[in-house]
Amino acid sequence: MSSAKINLNKPRKANKGAYSTFDRINGDHPLKDAVPNIYVGYSAFRRFGGEVAYFNFELAKEMGLIPQQHPHKMNSSLSKQILNTFAIQIINEYDVLHKTKIDPNTICDHQYMATRYLQIQHPNKQGKTSGDGRSIWNGHFKGRNGHWDISSCGTGATRLSPASAIQKTFFKTGGKNLSYGCGKADFSEGLISAIFSDILYKNGLQSERILAVIRFKNGTAVNVRANKNLLRPAHFFGYAKRSDFDSLKRLVDYYIQRQIENKNTVDEKNKYKDFLSQVSKDFARSTARFESDYIFCWLDWDGDNILMDGGIIDYGTIRQFGLFHHEYRYDDVDKMSTTIVEQKKKARHTIQTFAQIVDYLISGKKKTLKSFSNHESLALFDAHFEKSLLLNLLQKIGYTKKQQEKLIDNKESYATLLKFHARFRFFEKAVATRKAYKVADGITRDAIFCMRDFLREFPRHLINENKFYSAKDFIDLVASNYSSQRDRAKFIKKEDRISTMQSSYVEIMGHCHHVTGISKNKLLLQLSERAEIINPHDKLTGNAVINIAHKIIQKRSQLSFLELNALIHSIVKDHIYDPDYKNKYDNVVYRKSVKISNIVKWSMKAIRDHRVGI
Repeated sequence: MSSAKINLNKPRKANKGAYSTFDRINGDHPLKDAVPNIYVGYSAFRRFGGEVAYFNFELAKEMGLIPQQHPHKMNSSLSKQILNTFAIQIINEYDVLHKTKIDPNTICDHQYMATRYLQIQHPNKQGKTSGDGRSIWNGHFKGRNGHWDISSCGTGATRLSPASAIQKTFFKTGGKNLSYGCGKADFSEGLISAIFSDILYKNGLQSERILAVIRFKNGTAVNVRANKNLLRPAHFFGYAKRSDFDSLKRLVDYYIQRQIENKNTVDEKNKYKDFLSQVSKDFARSTARFESDYIFCWLDWDGDNILMDGGIIDYGTIRQFGLFHHEYRYDDVDKMSTTIVEQKKKARHTIQTFAQIVDYLISGKKKTLKSFSNHESLALFDAHFEKSLLLNLLQKIGYTKKQQEKLIDNKESYATLLKFHARFRFFEKAVATRKAYKVADGITRDAIFCMRDFLREFPRHLINENKFYSAKDFIDLVASNYSSQRDRAKFIKKEDRISTMQSSYVEIMGHCHHVTGISKNKLLLQLSERAEIINPHDKLTGNAVINIAHKIIQKRSQLSFLELNALIHSIVKDHIYDPDYKNKYDNVVYRKSVKISNIVKWSMKAIRDHRVGI
């Protein structure tokens, strides 16, 4: 049931100014017509007293919302337009039932979508009651670089939240008794997402991105996100669970058409099989990247916490670890999460479900999920997952993309890569003698070796010393402060493993020399230079981002809009680990004030302190 109809005020006059593009983001979305039962519609009113704390000028230019030549500075007209478009709160069922007084002159012209999707926190496992619990889709925008979806978190409590489903009632927006029923978002959430999403995106990961953060005096915020497609597997899985063929077909057809509109090639005659193949490859690539980069992204059977292209969504539980803390689990009140290594199994389950969906659409008959346990799409997933793991490792070692492709395509070098990966992973996965223990948001058991230190220092060591590390020197290099003397003594005895891993590293160099013609000395210099950027001593982790966000909030009253944006820009720029991207990023120059410099210095210390943590 949607909110009761309310008499709307007269439509606003069209904005003919420099920022009239924002007027196209008004609640309208083609998904409403494509799959009418995928959303609950909510009227909304404008929320006053907010300020634009952060705005992603780079993303706005990419979308086509502002001109390419627009300076990275806020002005009153742009600020007013952003607030007018995004500083809104829904009129929910509680408001209708309790006849909440709302100034009719503040009510927006269109209804907004809270989309329905499967969600693990809900008692109903068919997606009948679940979906966007505190978010709405602001709408759809067609710009110079394709079609974009825009959504906002913190716009009010919807009937699709876990709290409403569990307690079978509607909640007042802003209530403080239930974490899932409040409907609001914190300013800190917006800051963390703005920093983290931009860093991961610029390091080559698929992700939703923060367009704007609107802050209110009580510490709440509306956090605006954008992506070329914000659909999740969970949007599809609810229809599959309920065997709603018509809605499922409508949604898959809509998704495929959106991909075509965004210049993705699709064979119309085999569009469903192409769809399955692309999803299999996307999830293999993303899941392998999460594992390679120690990124915790809670994947589960419901497909809720990830986008259809394998992109990251909702940074509330996202972590990037400093080490391969593969036994960490997030505690979500009544359920513990998957671990990093379990993410692959959950991703395979996602692909198996899509195999069932595609077969259902083609045959018209829904078969059991178990009957797809050996489907060819899973073999495709497995092959691309392994290939992606090896490509990621080659990239971290310091090989260029062309070199990576040649090494992967060569059977001999591929076999050597598999050996090196296994030997490298042995030390990555090494854990402390100390057993699992509780942390602030879950449980973990400490990994003990920082293998990026090896990747950074080994080529330099070969240049200077022309020999392998001894077992003791290797352990001294990679041992983190999580490792005890007992742990170190145990692994110093693994002389053969340490030696054969270094031999495999050098053997890969020989293969690269063979398939590309590059001299070994030149290659070693290249690996040394690139590995230093890719594997910094101090790498940003989830806990470091949280601490930085809290520090910024403490200093918020002292920072202007320009200073806050310059600060975020500086943090992001310092943590781009892709040498090819880093060399061309970026032509935006912010003037650093003393305040910014001091916070940046503090941030660098926070990053150093948490470099091997979670």
